[in-house]
Amino acid sequence: MTALAGSSTLAWLARLCRDRVFWANAVDTLAILLALSLPWSTSLTGIFAFAMLLAMGPFLDVEVFLQSLRRPIAFVPVAFFLLALIGTLWSDAPWGVRLYAVFPTAKLLVLPVLFYHFERSERGLWVLISFLISCALLMVMSWIVAFVPALTLKQQVISRGIFVKNYIDQSQEFTLCAVALAYPVIMLLRKERIRLALLLGALALGFVVTMAYVIVSRTALVTMPVMVAVFGLLHLRLRTNLLIFGAMALIVAIAWVASPQFEETISSFGIQYQRYKANGADTSIGERLQYWEKSLQFFADAPLIGHGTGSTRGLFERAASGTADMASSSVVRDPHNQTLNVAVQWGAAGIAVLYAMWLLHLLLFRSEGLVNWIGLLVVVQNFFTSLFNSHIFDFHEGWMYVLGVGVAGGMVLKARDGGAQK
Repeated sequence: MTALAGSSTLAWLARLCRDRVFWANAVDTLAILLALSLPWSTSLTGIFAFAMLLAMGPFLDVEVFLQSLRRPIAFVPVAFFLLALIGTLWSDAPWGVRLYAVFPTAKLLVLPVLFYHFERSERGLWVLISFLISCALLMVMSWIVAFVPALTLKQQVISRGIFVKNYIDQSQEFTLCAVALAYPVIMLLRKERIRLALLLGALALGFVVTMAYVIVSRTALVTMPVMVAVFGLLHLRLRTNLLIFGAMALIVAIAWVASPQFEETISSFGIQYQRYKANGADTSIGERLQYWEKSLQFFADAPLIGHGTGSTRGLFERAASGTADMASSSVVRDPHNQTLNVAVQWGAAGIAVLYAMWLLHLLLFRSEGLVNWIGLLVVVQNFFTSLFNSHIFDFHEGWMYVLGVGVAGGMVLKARDGGAQK
């Protein structure tokens, strides 16, 4: 009997391994879990991403997948990774540093997989909604931690209202969700579905209020008006745009008066710049200006193919030797600007690949509809925040880009092509 039961189990497992529907559903589930975990845990995000890729194996049509790689939207991210890999050959950094610098580009290889899968899946919207729900729960936890700091999981409480990760990641999530919700709110109001519109509008306002009164990054403050402006230009009339920007100005004024945290964040722009210019103080803005100035010089020294993968820190170390003031002597492996980060390592060739990827993904979402709006917003946010950070290479923001563009892009391709054969 035991042998018979074992044989039946093996037969069932064998059938399960050949069940394409089961594995397709498993990939959907893992993608949803990835979206749920992204705002909370780096480790879980990596685990679910790896498991999702493994689950693709049993039902992946290799020939069709390889054909899908011919599309520029899928090939250019792969080219980005290959450039980083090949760039190790002319770098003078230690090999361990070179290979470590390749890893941030490896997540881009998941983009073609997501395009392929969600061009066939019916659950792409579930993934996007899961991310929204997870961010909403994090927003609630942010308020709780703001009033009870001891509940934070951070070993060192650096910023008020941070339960996990950091205020930059949290601001990126809340900004994306708040502006993304503008589209369904407007569409629901036009259809006179007032209750649901008010519910989603209240959720969007909750994200904004959390950033105003609890914690917000300077990058989010700069990029959020740009994202709202993009929405207004694409979807609203001039009069409505004027009303919205008037309302935003009023909200900012109220937040300035009522929220010391918000006022301090805004004021820090001018204060840090003045301290840096006056005596070379080691401020965040002063450091960035130094990083950018030096990076432009590094780029000018090797404009075509750059200094190679992982070379950035070594270049900054050599530039800092013998420098007295604190801002000029900072040594980093990231100049806090995506374009310059790429330019230093891979020159004009890298810049061409980076901007080709952004442009192709932007054009992918040029049509109307909620999914197009979400995908467009993910690209726009990543582009503008990358003026102040290397967000393609950062784990959290990089995965926000890969997941958002990959899932929304697959859904757009499915609608555009009338659905792919499963």
